[in-house]
Amino acid sequence: MNWLRDPLVFFLLAGAGLFVIADWFGEDEIPYAIELSPQALQRLSDQWNMQMRRPPSSEELNGLVEQHIKEEIYYREAQRLDLETNDTIVRRRMVQKLTFLTEDIATATAPTETELLQYYETHRETYMRPKRVSFKHRYFSKDRRQDAQADAVRAVKKADLVGDPFMLQREYALRSAREIRDLFGQEFSDKLMTLTKSANWQGPIKSAYGWHPVLISSIQEEAIESFEQVRERVKVDLQQTARETANQRYYAQLREKYRVIYPDER
Repeated sequence: MNWLRDPLVFFLLAGAGLFVIADWFGEDEIPYAIELSPQALQRLSDQWNMQMRRPPSSEELNGLVEQHIKEEIYYREAQRLDLETNDTIVRRRMVQKLTFLTEDIATATAPTETELLQYYETHRETYMRPKRVSFKHRYFSKDRRQDAQADAVRAVKKADLVGDPFMLQREYALRSAREIRDLFGQEFSDKLMTLTKSANWQGPIKSAYGWHPVLISSIQEEAIESFEQVRERVKVDLQQTARETANQRYYAQLREKYRVIYPDER
């Protein structure tokens, strides 16, 4: 009879007993009854096991059951007091749960390779890789120099590119216009992206910090990335589209069932 010492077995038997009593007397004759189904007890045990990496002891399982009972009692009493009515947080949470349920159903089945390819072909422009530039620069500080622009111009002509100390890097590889803008400002980014690859220093270009002679070492023109390069992105995008479509369809179906009465129609 060692199996009777297993706390989960004990609670499962107790839960089964409650089902027998409920069936015998009927639900209406047992006010405030809380049914502890075998599935609920197993779920509590499984949740503990997942978190603690071991089964709960008898005392621990008893604590889990009591906490479950407490939550159920509080939930029912809150319902009896109608606390959820006009509660914005509760309303939003319930709407969110229904939305998540709809989305989960829409993405329950993983998309096939054919579906991924079809989505990619339909949305090819979405996977455009932006133009990227690799460049070196030298910095001429507007705060350290009387005329930083003139000094930078002379440096380019004489190929004397020493410049001033700079808090960021002096060389960048394959940066997009947005990345360059975030580092040096919009004006610098716009001008740099118009330059061509050259063995000679060009500029100078004005930034948020001062003036910069630049050397363009390579340019990677914008191009649509191959399906193999963006397959995971395509999968994420397709599933997101499926979620949005499912929610729109579900709402449209529900909306047809309701008639909205506006104030002037009363």
